[in-house]
Amino acid sequence: MSDSNITVLFSDVNTMWVLIAAALVFFMQAGFAAVEAGFTRSKNAGNIIMKNLMDFSIGTPLYWFVGFGIMFGTQSAIFGGIDLFTQGDYTAVLPEGVSFFAYFIFQTVFCATAATIVSGAMAERTKFSSYCVYSAVISLIIYPVSGHWIWGGGWLSQLGFHDFAGSTAVHMLGGVCALIGAAFLGPRIGKYGKDGKPKAIPGHNIPLGALGVFILWFCWFGFNGGSTVSMTNGGAELAGIVFFNTNLAAAVATLGTMIITWIRYKKPDVSMTLNGSLAGLVAVTAGCDAVNPWAAAVIGIFSAFAVVFGIEFVEKVLKVDDPVGAVGVHFCNGFLGTILTGVFASNDWLAANDMTRGYFLGIQFLGAFSTMAWGAVTITITFFVIKKTMGLRVTREEELSGLDLPEHGLVSSYADFQPIFAHMSAPSTNDKAIVGKVDVDDAVPVQIKTPKNPIASDVKMTKIEILVKQERFELLKEAMLEIGITGMTVTNVLGCGVQKGKPEYYRGAVQEITLHPRVQVEIVVSTIPVKTVVETAKKVLYTGHIGDGKIFVYDVENVVKVRTGEEGTLALQDDEQY
Repeated sequence: MSDSNITVLFSDVNTMWVLIAAALVFFMQAGFAAVEAGFTRSKNAGNIIMKNLMDFSIGTPLYWFVGFGIMFGTQSAIFGGIDLFTQGDYTAVLPEGVSFFAYFIFQTVFCATAATIVSGAMAERTKFSSYCVYSAVISLIIYPVSGHWIWGGGWLSQLGFHDFAGSTAVHMLGGVCALIGAAFLGPRIGKYGKDGKPKAIPGHNIPLGALGVFILWFCWFGFNGGSTVSMTNGGAELAGIVFFNTNLAAAVATLGTMIITWIRYKKPDVSMTLNGSLAGLVAVTAGCDAVNPWAAAVIGIFSAFAVVFGIEFVEKVLKVDDPVGAVGVHFCNGFLGTILTGVFASNDWLAANDMTRGYFLGIQFLGAFSTMAWGAVTITITFFVIKKTMGLRVTREEELSGLDLPEHGLVSSYADFQPIFAHMSAPSTNDKAIVGKVDVDDAVPVQIKTPKNPIASDVKMTKIEILVKQERFELLKEAMLEIGITGMTVTNVLGCGVQKGKPEYYRGAVQEITLHPRVQVEIVVSTIPVKTVVETAKKVLYTGHIGDGKIFVYDVENVVKVRTGEEGTLALQDDEQY
């Protein structure tokens, strides 16, 4: 094979690797959408999906229009330059063996990720139109400028600042924008009590949130691994190290978060542990190429503490309502990971880059604080202008109803929760109703049967209402059948007794579970003694613990069987008894 053919092969391999990584980073949008939707309430799920769809769709053309030029132009160390529709020559900034458009799309998906982070912290009360505006500003100017400093040959990169895949450039920047945005908005209605203490507002679909975390974890191999932008000349070996460190830090952070919440809240917190996985991924992103595996594990441990106490600090001390924990995950751990890269960078890496640890650590601090300041100032101006012009927050009525309906005309994101009249299907072609009206007797036939052994209609009838724990229902049902009960009405309900429930915790905030899930069983009897039903139910339900259940007994004046028109005790009998 000739040298020219080898060069072409290497170029194709590197370009293909960057394209695969770009596809993985794009798929992170699905992960973020699932996490955000799962960690918030169902009445806002459609709005959240729409926002995650639009921040990528808005950011993509804007980054093509001017963002890439600002980020990778060579006008100055502060600002890359204006290059409308990216027509310039960027050969000098392209990684070896990577085509221009492959690198362009790879950078585009990174830009969209920064805007997505902000959405979660501002969920459930932001105007959709306002969201589109500030998302555009992030993609158009905020991210490209700081990105130029870090990755585009700007002043921070010239000083030796190192952010391999975006702990600062993407995550901390998005996190600081999220923090300021949530502060501008104010907390959701009902988030804080009169005493100022936060109240838990749990997400409606934790499994969906978990699926989002797994998607993000998987895609992070493209986020970090793809940042090698090469599979040749040692690139494959570096990618292996990056993959290993990325996975190790995330796993250790997950374990650490679980243990911390288990100790603090007496139970391992599911939502916080899922955030812990993301925290480890964010923290190791800056230095996943520069640290040894043991250091990646230590970074994971630090990130576990950072996400738990960061989320608690934001919610309890700053009084900033962040529904998904985006500030704790991205801002706190983006900053932490950047600094810990300076602390734990291997000696070999420092020697290869001709830096002392003290100098490198100082540059990492400088880069983190500079990016933080840039993001904070520009996004504050953006939110201030939006708030004073078009408004940033929805009305109280819209927030209480959920944003799906007032913002998008969506009755519910979940079809099973829609009112039946909202999407009634057309009648079947076999229905007589299609060809004309029919008599009521034909439409609703009634069969009247005369009992073989008439029962006196003046027998006393009693309704027995039993509230039972869900796990005891089957036992109760079997016991009722054994004593001859043949009819019952069963409903899933929420309720509490005198004890008012036991407080639980959701991401560190007290979740007062005053309404417990219960099953309500209603039975009407006439021939079976009420005492028999009550004593049987008590025997089955009793465990000796508070909350075993309650039994209510009511007099019943009358019962009417709709099908036959029978009343009284006759309406309570099975046809088989006739």
